[in-house]
Amino acid sequence: CGLKPSLRFGQVVIGPPGSGKTTYCKGMQEFLSHLGRKVVVVNMDPANEGLPYSCAVDVSELVTLDDVMEGLKLGPNGGLLYCMEYLEANLDWLEKKLKLHNDCYFLFDCPGQVELYTHQNSVKNIFSQLAKWNFRLTAVHLVDSHYCADPAKFISVLCTSLSTMLHVELPHVNVLSKMDLIEQYGKLAFNLDFYTEVMDLTYLLDHLAADPFFKKFHHLNQKLAEVIQDYSLVSFVPLNVQDKESMIQVLRAVDKANGYCFGDLEERNLQAMMSAAVGADFQFSSTLGVQEKYVETSAKTVEEEMMDL
Repeated sequence: CGLKPSLRFGQVVIGPPGSGKTTYCKGMQEFLSHLGRKVVVVNMDPANEGLPYSCAVDVSELVTLDDVMEGLKLGPNGGLLYCMEYLEANLDWLEKKLKLHNDCYFLFDCPGQVELYTHQNSVKNIFSQLAKWNFRLTAVHLVDSHYCADPAKFISVLCTSLSTMLHVELPHVNVLSKMDLIEQYGKLAFNLDFYTEVMDLTYLLDHLAADPFFKKFHHLNQKLAEVIQDYSLVSFVPLNVQDKESMIQVLRAVDKANGYCFGDLEERNLQAMMSAAVGADFQFSSTLGVQEKYVETSAKTVEEEMMDL
């Protein structure tokens, strides 16, 4: 991969269930392979079945959620916590598996249970041990973009993202996934950059206050917004896995966070790929690009509705 043998770079892909982690790993594996990186995907989710990507290391060889639930009579949440504690207790197994792939770039597909990244320490300790094994990792935290359409859900997502950033203690990139589907959830109250840059949340609070149910929680929402803005850590990169421009923007943010440097060959491959896609003098601003596509789709929808009338 053109990297120092002592260092191994990669991403730990985290986020709530259904946020698109496995799809992201599959898409990023294919994308990086086209750039010339040797990519290894590590499935860290003992509940993952029917993986759509080629998996070099699979934690289900060590422990599976179904076996734990059946053997210990635990529910899915308790079972998953036990699985990660079991993996933490058997890190020598993981180390042996990873040593077989020293010269590669790693994608760790992690479980979706939120408590693992906000309260419980097993996953955090596993990431810490990976750092001691000379892994330089970025946490890629995926959040479904449909939360932008609901101010209350968006504030809760901001709180979860902030809590995860503080607990996991890794270089962090928050990603709004499934941007190609965002127009299906209704018109956004503000421009997309309001959500990606997490601008003045007082506007969002005013929007919430218009709802009779949330009006009585105005003071609580105000304090939550103050916590988020006082830390001033959370921002998002928009992502459509099927869009090369969007994938490059996310990859650049990730590589900047973990210190990965492009090799000459990889840089040339990247330029060739984008030149073929959009022309030689390609320049791309992620938020602006996605915003233009969103506005364009919305305009078409309005136009169609007018024609129906």
